[in-house]
Amino acid sequence: MKNMIFKSLVMTCLLGLSVAAWAQRDAELADWKEEAVPPPPAFDAGKLLTFDVSEASSLSYGVDPATLRLSKDGVLSYVMVASSASGARNVLYEGLRCVTGEVKTYARYSPSGNWNPVTQPEWRSVFGNMPSKHALAFARAGACDNAAQASSVDEIIRKLKFNRFSRFNW
Repeated sequence: MKNMIFKSLVMTCLLGLSVAAWAQRDAELADWKEEAVPPPPAFDAGKLLTFDVSEASSLSYGVDPATLRLSKDGVLSYVMVASSASGARNVLYEGLRCVTGEVKTYARYSPSGNWNPVTQPEWRSVFGNMPSKHALAFARAGACDNAAQASSVDEIIRKLKFNRFSRFNW
């Protein structure tokens, strides 16, 4: 009987600590403010670190490691390139927040070689129905460590290089 009371007390304490930790996390997220976003960096489509998004996708996805930037606000910015077998490219300048599982597109690269800023970029879930599956795959391939930001750009590059020949099981 004493053992059951002790276990119940321990579980109650652990639950209380867990609730307190979540409340602190929610308060920190509510106080978060995004830093000014730097202009889109130059990229080299010949140096992409590629990763699989879906078995069904006919597009190849990759990021130029030279464009990866971890800011103090916890946003990882990068240039994402989606290429078709015919050579057509869709190039995006994006930010990824691992702690909230969100992505934001800041600009799109035009075929004429210019960046076109998104007029009102908004954070959207990488888990939603919006076309953000590439961001989720990028997060899983090495950009995020579960809901935490990777500790450095070098760590992200290492993980992408390690994962580039593996396939996701969706």
